[in-house]
Amino acid sequence: QVQLVESGGGLVQAGGSLRLSCAASGSIFRINVMGWYRQAPGKQRELVAGITSRGSTNYADSVKGRFTISRDNAQNTVYLQMNSLKPEESAVYYCAAGRTVLGTRAADYWGQGTQVTVSS
Repeated sequence: QVQLVESGGGLVQAGGSLRLSCAASGSIFRINVMGWYRQAPGKQRELVAGITSRGSTNYADSVKGRFTISRDNAQNTVYLQMNSLKPEESAVYYCAAGRTVLGTRAADYWGQGTQVTVSS
């Protein structure tokens, strides 16, 4: 089994930045890809960014150029640097991991989430 613990959420003004961290433990050999999802009130969960064990990354179109995902394999930790945040991006952000790939709204392992609130 894999355990994921997020940190770094909080309140930030529009245009500001936050960096989220996710520490993985357990059967981490099962993980091929890690990433971040978010879910805002009344909306479906969406994939924000992902990174493979080889370091390949992909991003939702809405965050390209503003968000950066990175991975520290030695520490089994993935990060999401979020810049120029917008109020509509207020959501619970979830760290996730997949044995193969991350789906649009599905993953094999989930953290419990961290709240990000962007004020106007």
